[in-house]
Amino acid sequence: MNYLIETIWGNWVSGGIVMIPLFALAAYIFVIAFGMLKYLKAKKIDTDQEDLWLEWVNNPDSAEGSAGEVIRYTRPWQGSADSVRRRFFEFRESALADVERKSKFLSSLVATAPLMGLLGTVQGMLITFQGIASSGGNQTVDMVSKGISTALITTQTGLMIALPGLFLALIVRRRTRAIQDSLNRMEGLIIGSRVEE
Repeated sequence: MNYLIETIWGNWVSGGIVMIPLFALAAYIFVIAFGMLKYLKAKKIDTDQEDLWLEWVNNPDSAEGSAGEVIRYTRPWQGSADSVRRRFFEFRESALADVERKSKFLSSLVATAPLMGLLGTVQGMLITFQGIASSGGNQTVDMVSKGISTALITTQTGLMIALPGLFLALIVRRRTRAIQDSLNRMEGLIIGSRVEE
């Protein structure tokens, strides 16, 4: 265990000053992503009960869960199909507009991680060239190896942040789309039931 901690700390130190903003960026990405996933889980519309939606549309008081909430909010007793569409639009705006904005921001942060790693690569290359330019035998070898280490570690760290961040951003997008699809199906069901009346 001590060896692992020493290795991680050694890599951290070898990465130089760029490791600090990389760490902050990673923390920010994961806090935002997990916050969004928690929010989307609370807003998820249970599609296992989709066969009951028509029954709930006709009798909203018996509707359950988040699907019931949506049905009770969007089914006006005296209104046209346009008013139902407006209510669904309002619901989408209140429930998902913030998620859409945060999703774009999250994707931007994820794209920033490899670029920040590249900044560390440039820093490492400068140290390497400085070591090559200086004369002094062992000192030159030490500076060159330190520069190459900095360059590789920061690039690797940037990619290690970006890859899981990308997967989290895709999961957020997929769950948002699933909620939107459920809302679209429910909207069609409510409007269709009004036409039948």
